[in-house]
Amino acid sequence: METKNIMIVGVGGQGTLLTSRVLGGIITSAGYDVKLSEVHGMAQRGGSVVTFVRYGDKVYEPIVEEGKADVLIAFERLEALRYAHFLKKDGVLIVNDQRIDPMTVVTGAFKYPENIIEDLSKKYNVIKVNAMDEAKKLGNTRVFNTIIVGVAAKHMDFKKEQWLEVIEKTVPQKTIDINKAAFEVGYNL
Repeated sequence: METKNIMIVGVGGQGTLLTSRVLGGIITSAGYDVKLSEVHGMAQRGGSVVTFVRYGDKVYEPIVEEGKADVLIAFERLEALRYAHFLKKDGVLIVNDQRIDPMTVVTGAFKYPENIIEDLSKKYNVIKVNAMDEAKKLGNTRVFNTIIVGVAAKHMDFKKEQWLEVIEKTVPQKTIDINKAAFEVGYNL
């Protein structure tokens, strides 16, 4: 199997690291070699967090090069804009339609760009998700990332049942049912 490249980008506290563990778990359970690399930046202060996930028969390094990502999962619009150039020509960009102002915007040094998703859609294959609204319907906004995983799962080579098994093994035990429900919501969007 040719090596597949996935990137997860977001802001500290959005669950990018848990998402990477779910991805790593499903890839490992399917018998592939997987390499993960997490770049934390100023995660504890709401800064950018990037996770690279590469898998295949044999993977030698964890970093995804620019223009090589098969799937880019963005938990926030500005992070999608910031990392879109990593996507390959026929790749898929899954964007959570959420705005989180970075410190430079909060302090007034910069303006938050307008029409990010619309502009990205002109150049990339963009799937827009309002995962926070869907999570609110489930009664738990913390599972918005699992909803996005459900959307992403349809663009990867694993069966739905495999995803649900890995979610059950990866998330905290008291949140298994809500995370499985969130995955189902995303998978069915």
